[in-house]
Amino acid sequence: MDPAAQPPPVAEPAASSRPAWWRRVLYGGRPRRTLFRLALEVALVVFIFKAVLIPVRISGISMLPSFQDGKINFLWRLAFTRQPLQRGDVVGIRYAGERVMLLKRIIGLPGETLKIEEGTVFIGGAPLEEPYVKLPRARWNVPVIRLTDREYFVIGDNRSMGDRLHEFGAVEAARIVGKVWFQ
Repeated sequence: MDPAAQPPPVAEPAASSRPAWWRRVLYGGRPRRTLFRLALEVALVVFIFKAVLIPVRISGISMLPSFQDGKINFLWRLAFTRQPLQRGDVVGIRYAGERVMLLKRIIGLPGETLKIEEGTVFIGGAPLEEPYVKLPRARWNVPVIRLTDREYFVIGDNRSMGDRLHEFGAVEAARIVGKVWFQ
């Protein structure tokens, strides 16, 4: 066989035709697929933190000792799809605008009658057991309140301060944004 008749050897592809190693690590073998997945994940995270989990920074001492001033927690908006609001739930209440909220504990349910006498909460005439109130109670007095079928009574856990320093009372169910996720 004539050496000139042999086909020329197949050349290896040039190193420049393959992506650089860092591009392969960053984008993978299929950059379009990787960018699509990244865009989908970013959209999912934005959706979760706008519609399902709302981050809240605790500001103030009305929920001491259960929640510390300056800490961050999350409100779970879907918490009430499985079960209704219950006494003892800590909830976020829309106070002003979309992001200004109060964090309070539900102690009165729709249709109930309650009062606070010398710092003790009475529901339907019976004293309410509140294991989450750990600080000494101030001598609050709130006259009898009858909640409508769309109202909840909310109050902070720190009852050692005077009642004038607290935001508490009946709240429309529509203003309750979600339940605290970590307690």
